[in-house]
Amino acid sequence: MASSEKCLGKGSTPPGPVSNGRIRLYSMRFCPFAQRTRLVLHAKGIKHDTININLKDKPDWFLEKNPMGLVPVLETPAGEVIYESPITCDYLDDVYTDKKLIPADPFERAQQKMLLENFSKVTPYFYKIPMGRRSGEDISKLEEELKEKLNQLNEKLAGKKTKFFAGDAITMIDYMIWPWFERMESLGLKHCMAGSPELKKWTEHMLGDPTIKATMVDSETYKGFYKTYTEGKPDYDYGL
Repeated sequence: MASSEKCLGKGSTPPGPVSNGRIRLYSMRFCPFAQRTRLVLHAKGIKHDTININLKDKPDWFLEKNPMGLVPVLETPAGEVIYESPITCDYLDDVYTDKKLIPADPFERAQQKMLLENFSKVTPYFYKIPMGRRSGEDISKLEEELKEKLNQLNEKLAGKKTKFFAGDAITMIDYMIWPWFERMESLGLKHCMAGSPELKKWTEHMLGDPTIKATMVDSETYKGFYKTYTEGKPDYDYGL
């Protein structure tokens, strides 16, 4: 099997070996964590096949590859399996050395890892706020907390006075945090960036990147998927 845009679920036929000269990505079209890996694959021009997984009804053969049942997962022609989004992205940058995305300087690398660790505290808000809004909860405190965390990112950019987080060229950290900003509008969170002008500029610069343009999903499709998700019946093939 080369690629499967439609997701594979329980009872599906396991894919055969990975083709030589390629790498396989197990993904899900709307997963921001898997999108990180898709961005790196595209940015580096790596030949790959993508197989999408039904995360609600996972195939047994997929759980054998990653018992945690999460995407993204990479598989090599040698049958090596790598998972967890930061680890898959680091692996791709180490193995495919053209167009390096991770800084060579150890301190720069450490700064990116620290920023990524801090950002991991931000991502839950992208789920909590829309779910709270849907169930009629008071989400004002959560929104204020998100605004504050986004403002901290804004200050990082303001201090650097550069287009991106590590200079005037995109590096790994930009791709690692982008997927959540791509979803801002469809999740009804764009207003939370109102007090973060540098972050707004960053999103505009990111939207000019060919890799971002090539891998984006439009807001209406995201909205349609998230509606099925919040109703507890996620349609991973939405829009196909």
